Amino acid sequence: MAPEEENLSVGRLRWRRFRSVRRAWWSLIVLGALFAVSLLGPLVAGDRPLLMEYEGELFVPVFAFHSDAEFGGSRASEADYVALKSRADFAEGPNWMVFPVVPHSPYRSHLDSPEPPPHAPSAEHWLGTDASARDVLSRLIHGFRVSMLFALALTLVSAFLGILVGGAQGFFGGKFDIVAQRLVEIWSALPFLYVVILVGSVFGRSFWMLLLSMAAFGWIGLSYYMRGEFLRLRNFGYVKAARALGMGRFHIFVHEILPNAATPAVTLLPFTLIGGIGSLTALDFLGFGLQPPTPSWGELLSQGLQHLYAPWIAVSAVAALFFTLLLATFVGEGVRAAFDPRAERR
Repeated sequence: MAPEEENLSVGRLRWRRFRSVRRAWWSLIVLGALFAVSLLGPLVAGDRPLLMEYEGELFVPVFAFHSDAEFGGSRASEADYVALKSRADFAEGPNWMVFPVVPHSPYRSHLDSPEPPPHAPSAEHWLGTDASARDVLSRLIHGFRVSMLFALALTLVSAFLGILVGGAQGFFGGKFDIVAQRLVEIWSALPFLYVVILVGSVFGRSFWMLLLSMAAFGWIGLSYYMRGEFLRLRNFGYVKAARALGMGRFHIFVHEILPNAATPAVTLLPFTLIGGIGSLTALDFLGFGLQPPTPSWGELLSQGLQHLYAPWIAVSAVAALFFTLLLATFVGEGVRAAFDPRAERR
C-alpha cells in the first residue's frame, strides 16, 4: 500500500480503487445519467405537453389532468393533445404547446401514415415505429426504465435473501447447515421457466409477480458464497472473543461477521443486475414476461424477429441491450477490483 493510502479508511480506499479503473468510473456515470433520464419518463418521451397556453391561460399537462372539455371539447376524459394541436380553432388562436424531446407516447399508435406499420426511421420517428405503429425510441426509453427498476429491485431482494440464508447456514453450521443445504439444492433443481409460467397463469403477469418469481430463485447463487464466508469466519479469533464477551448472536452476525463477509455479495451485485436485465428481456422475448403493452426490449426483439424486413426494430433493441450490459459489466469489473486487496492501482 502506498504511503498516502495508509491513513485512508477502507471505504475511501475502495472508492479510490474503483475510480482508478477509468472505464468503470465513466460507465457508472453514463449508466447513472441514462437511468436518471429514463426516470423522468413523460418529461423526456411522451405526448403530453410540458407547457401550453390556451386562450391566454397556462397549463402544465405533464403534471396535471385536464379534460377535453377544458379545451373546447365535449368529453370528460383526458384531452388528446396531439389531436388538439391539429384542431383548427387551436391553430388559429394565440395558442401553443411545448412537447418533450421525443413527442411520442410509448403506447400511442400512429396510424395517420398511408403506409402500413412498421414505419421506417424519419424526421418524425427517429428510430421508426414498431408493428403497432408505436414510436420505437419512446419504447426504448421507457423500456430501459422498466428494465433497470426491475433489475435493481431483483438485485436488492436476491442479495438480502442470499445473505440471510447463506449467512445463517454458515453461522449456525452443523445439522442446521446440512438440512438447509439439502433444501436449497432441492429448490434450485426446480425448473425456473415452468415456475414463472405457472405463477403467471395463476396470478397474472404483473411487474411484482414476475419480480417475486425471479427473486425466489435469484438468491441461490449468492447464498453459496455467503455460506462459505461465514463458515470460514465463524471460528476467527475476533468472533470467539465476541462470544466470550457475551455478545448476542444477532450482534455477532450483523456487526462482527457480516462486514467481513460482504465482499462476495458486493462484487456480485453488478453481475446480478446484468442477469436481471437479461432474464427480463428473455422472458419478454418468449412471451412470458410483462403484460403487453408495457414497453419492453424483449418484446421489441420479438417484433424484430417477426418483421425482418424492418431491421430498425431489432437493431435498436439489440444496440440498447448491448450498450447497457456492456456498461454494467465495466462497472462490475471496477467493483471487483475495488474490493480485491491485491488489485493493482491503475
